[in-house]
Amino acid sequence: MEIVFVFGRLFLSSISNVIQKQLSHQGLHPFYIVATTYAVLAVLALPFFINGAFSELSTSFWINVFLASLLDVGGWMFMVMSLSKTDLSVFGPLNAYKVVISMLFALVFLDEMPTLQGFAGVIVIVAGSFFLLPPANGAAPNRFATLLQDRGVQARFLSILLFSIGTVFLKGSLEHSTPLETLIFWSWFGLPMVLLANALLKTESLTDNVKKSQPHLLLMTAVGLTVFVMQYLTLVLLSQMLIAYTLALFQLGMLLQVFLGHRIFNEPHLVRRLIGSLVMVLGSLLVLQVY
Repeated sequence: MEIVFVFGRLFLSSISNVIQKQLSHQGLHPFYIVATTYAVLAVLALPFFINGAFSELSTSFWINVFLASLLDVGGWMFMVMSLSKTDLSVFGPLNAYKVVISMLFALVFLDEMPTLQGFAGVIVIVAGSFFLLPPANGAAPNRFATLLQDRGVQARFLSILLFSIGTVFLKGSLEHSTPLETLIFWSWFGLPMVLLANALLKTESLTDNVKKSQPHLLLMTAVGLTVFVMQYLTLVLLSQMLIAYTLALFQLGMLLQVFLGHRIFNEPHLVRRLIGSLVMVLGSLLVLQVY
């Protein structure tokens, strides 16, 4: 059953990314796309709230789910911003850097020194990154710097950082609740946060975004629905598996995203980016086998 949930989660994540990218191509601001996604999430969570009983949830649960919601809102905003600026076939494989960030957290905050295998995995992930760029005659360090200077790639790294920290608090909330209970309040806490972020950051006119979005209401609803089910599957997996193992399985999704980027958005260098993704999956497995 876990494998079914993993592949269901990978498929829904890729589909939601495709739709979000399509919506950004219609002129909708990334932050507005995230806001409408959370609006749909809040509506979908309402029936489960009405039929639930939550009086026995502990203070630890409320703290953890609030912090997870806060971090994940930022993660979603930077993620959709990255999708609007970066090829899906580059966006997907960059998810491998999540295990690198997790390893750095363990080094800095838990004083866990990585093994030689862990360092080797990081080197393999970085090496795989070179395949995400078009072939060029320039020196390898310059090419890697080019990747890091891309605004979409920078936004992707920020989203990975926030999601990685948020996962810790999601795991903490699941120690005091069921996946469905966490999902309900994760969705509800996220909505006012993303609306506040839209207001404070003074993005494009709300009226303009609403007008642009009217022909795409079905797609926007589909995003919210896929994210709702995807997040539920993620929470079920986190409640039953170690975070490291869950992250390892999630890396497989980058292969699907490279293919969808080529098939739907006509992104170039399919074979090259598939090779890079396979290399980065290998690097991720090397790192995560340490834990």
